[in-house]
Amino acid sequence: MAPDVFAPARLGPVTVRNRTVKAATFEGRTPDGEVTDELIDYHLAVAEGGVGLTTVAYLAVTAEGRTHREQIVVGTDTEKGLARLAEAIHGTGAKIAGQVGHAGPVANGRSNGVHALSASRMPSPLSMQMVHAATEQDLIRITAAYVSTARTLVRAGFDVLELHMAHSYLISSFLAPGLNRRKDRYGGSLPDRARLARQVARAVREEVGDAAAVTAKVSVSDGFRGGVTTDESLDVTAMLEDDGHLDALQLSGGSSLMNPMYLFRGETPTEEFAAAMPLPVRLGMRTPVGKRFLKQYEFHEAYFLDKALRFRERLSMPLMLLGGINRRETMENAMVLGFDFVAMGRALLREPTLVNELIAGRQADGICIHCNRCMPTIYSGTRCVVLDDSSAL
Repeated sequence: MAPDVFAPARLGPVTVRNRTVKAATFEGRTPDGEVTDELIDYHLAVAEGGVGLTTVAYLAVTAEGRTHREQIVVGTDTEKGLARLAEAIHGTGAKIAGQVGHAGPVANGRSNGVHALSASRMPSPLSMQMVHAATEQDLIRITAAYVSTARTLVRAGFDVLELHMAHSYLISSFLAPGLNRRKDRYGGSLPDRARLARQVARAVREEVGDAAAVTAKVSVSDGFRGGVTTDESLDVTAMLEDDGHLDALQLSGGSSLMNPMYLFRGETPTEEFAAAMPLPVRLGMRTPVGKRFLKQYEFHEAYFLDKALRFRERLSMPLMLLGGINRRETMENAMVLGFDFVAMGRALLREPTLVNELIAGRQADGICIHCNRCMPTIYSGTRCVVLDDSSAL
């Protein structure tokens, strides 16, 4: 019998009140890299709205690992605010996750004031600088930073640590053969390209033990030539499962650097995105190359499901299904098909109370139309502009 998506469940050492997860989507509410009341309110809305677990997005392990300077770097100076956030979420009965990551080539080095790092040297379309190839000493330092970040978040009261291994972030850049041209032990064969992912997962688990659940966001496919394919990702996740350091995997896809719409699907808000970008990027997006960056993919409910089923067949560990989930029927079907959790982003941005509405039977579907006009608002406070428009009428 399939589990009830709205009943309590175990996630490693943590019990969550139901199997719904607010996926990590950058909140745009930390202008000084600090926890703000606005950030707390953002997560309180979905926590009070019924989700089992809400995920704080893009908690950087180092300064050069931020996507840009407004992102939180986890450390002693941000711990107090993070603890305040965790306490607020726990007051609702929900649990809190922190998405722990190093943005790698997705980082804007010019904004951060320090060059971005990647598996191999490459030009950055974000900063118009060269991204530096990470040295082995960098990787030792960054792995230690993951450990320190994990320690701080557990001390602050976070229940789950989500390691970001997708979207062309640093670990993902090592996995992708088109981004990883290294000749050392971190490049070449798939096991060598997966070395950093496994190294970080092991180090974090050894640090936190059973004080928190440790999960990873992984890609079912990067969606660009030279990115991680589904077959390669199946092999990498099998390695991670065999290592035994993770409590669950969240199945995502696409590349923030090379093909973001592969993740989002639906309408492509090219003009809105261009208007929100710095001038050099804005101009670049109006070129033929820039227009190809935001590709068009038709939206349909649970659009990663077909690929995700291959992971369900191959792996025995808990899996979180993500990708355009709006409907109760889709959530319940995910349980029938063997998935353990469902993760939502835009649906909850549109309706923070959606889970409570579904539980109460007042709704069967969310009302998000996946116009993606929320995407460019990450620079000014991530929000549903359809909701803004309707409230202005």
